[in-house]
Amino acid sequence: MTDFFLSSDIAEIVDRLRVDASKISGKKFLLTGGQGFLGRYFIEIFNYLNKHVLEKPANIVILDNLITAGKEGRQIPKYDNFTFIEHDVIQPLEWDQSLDYVIHAAGIASPYYYRAYPLETLDVAISGTRNMLELAAKSNARFTFFSSSEIYGDPDPRHVPMTESYRGNVSCQGPRACYDESKRVGETLCYIFHTRKGVHTNVIRPFNVFGPGMQETDYRVLPNFVSRIKANKPLHVYGTGNQTRTFCYITDAMVGFLRVILRGIPGDTYNIGNPFPEISMIDLVKRIKKISSSEVNYELIEYPDSYPDDEPNRRAPDIHKARLILDYEPKVMLDDGLNRFLEWSKDVYTGYQ
Repeated sequence: MTDFFLSSDIAEIVDRLRVDASKISGKKFLLTGGQGFLGRYFIEIFNYLNKHVLEKPANIVILDNLITAGKEGRQIPKYDNFTFIEHDVIQPLEWDQSLDYVIHAAGIASPYYYRAYPLETLDVAISGTRNMLELAAKSNARFTFFSSSEIYGDPDPRHVPMTESYRGNVSCQGPRACYDESKRVGETLCYIFHTRKGVHTNVIRPFNVFGPGMQETDYRVLPNFVSRIKANKPLHVYGTGNQTRTFCYITDAMVGFLRVILRGIPGDTYNIGNPFPEISMIDLVKRIKKISSSEVNYELIEYPDSYPDDEPNRRAPDIHKARLILDYEPKVMLDDGLNRFLEWSKDVYTGYQ
């Protein structure tokens, strides 16, 4: 186990997935974006399952082009039954072996990075998704696409919390469009391959997942906050600070993701996140100040050039569908998750900001 995770978190995830172990035993998985934040969790979970739970080990093929991997993602695991291929999913993959599951988690999710790589962000969610769907169709494999809660855009308050049926309010022109719109097209591709080619597709819309393993240079709100705490600097809150989010701790997110992958109804889309509490960024600072042993202050600043403005005012999931179909229920409350993240970061983050 690397320093990028809490071993207790991995064990907790696996314990909650034991009922699904038979669906994993002896199967072959292709995982794109395997060296990203979520991808590395999949690797650790499958490795733990192979060692401690499964009758027959699962075989995992990891794809990543390492464009935003950072130092953490460039440490390639050397585990039994794992194969790493440095490959850009924008290009077709020559593959002549069997597959049972394709997990398409490749993507450029941090606003800082998709502002820097807008065309690559479009390509991985459109061309990359098409290539992986073609591979799943050829292999008769189940396919899971990691979309985003960003596809809802800036929602009408009457539709918060957002259900999967809400069509969203998204701009096709603007600093976030390359990410939002490409994820929407990726979902359309899944719909077409399911309805026209019979591919078992599922779409996951994650809502603000956080936890150990997030790179300090991820530039999203919690890594930014924690890095500045480490540096004894005031936290930077963009805009008014009144924009609201809900946050889902990584253990709850991974359980939800794997239940979609293993149990999802063909063609269905699922919100995965924690619906409570929906809090403003200023209130998030106050939560962190209460939990942290450090002196925490904040200052409101304009959006920097490197981080796109025009962000949604609210984001909160309705998870009724995941509860009903997947028996999914978040168990880690926000204060507990923040405490785990803060404790882990003390020995990992440098306070570079």
